[in-house]
Amino acid sequence: MFLVLFDYIKIFNCKALSNSFSKNGLILSAFSILLFSAPQSNSNELNSIFYDFSFNSIDGELMPMSAYKNKVVLIVNTASKCGYTGQYDGLQKLWENYKNKGLVVLGIPTNDFFQEPGKESDIKKFCSINFNVNFPMTSKISIVGKNAHDFYKWAAQSLGPAQSPKWNFHKYLLSHKGKLLASFSSAVTPDSKIITESILDALSRIPENRI
Repeated sequence: MFLVLFDYIKIFNCKALSNSFSKNGLILSAFSILLFSAPQSNSNELNSIFYDFSFNSIDGELMPMSAYKNKVVLIVNTASKCGYTGQYDGLQKLWENYKNKGLVVLGIPTNDFFQEPGKESDIKKFCSINFNVNFPMTSKISIVGKNAHDFYKWAAQSLGPAQSPKWNFHKYLLSHKGKLLASFSSAVTPDSKIITESILDALSRIPENRI
């Protein structure tokens, strides 16, 4: 099993282990995973912790990330008209399989890549009808550029610009202590071995889940 090495690994490029995570003979070289200890900085955003941030829910209610303390969180920027939109199905399955173990899947709609033109009510209806989505989702926000939500600015500074979302369905994994553990590109599907095993490893570190 792939074990996420927490706290003391600075940078880990999964391309170096691509042979270990090939599937059906096809090497998953379209993605990388970054594991790290966050660098020191005087930046307010970089010195912020995950639990300082908040979003508005897809229904317009405040969603403080402090509500997810002691939870493993998978954050995914989503869109309804993307070639990767089918990943909603895999995200819902992750939520159903592991929410009782402490996983939160958080969907963040964005039109930054021009594939989520609808209003929040349209997005919610689309996700419910087509994928039976019931994991938490935020209101539509910007995730890249100067208008990006503060969480995404923090993640970009923590991990470096190369690990910022380049398309819809980019994924960040955070530990039960609010530390950024990994960044997965859009091409890495929710049911992939690397995501599943990274989540399981993170969940195993929640004290309540330890045997």
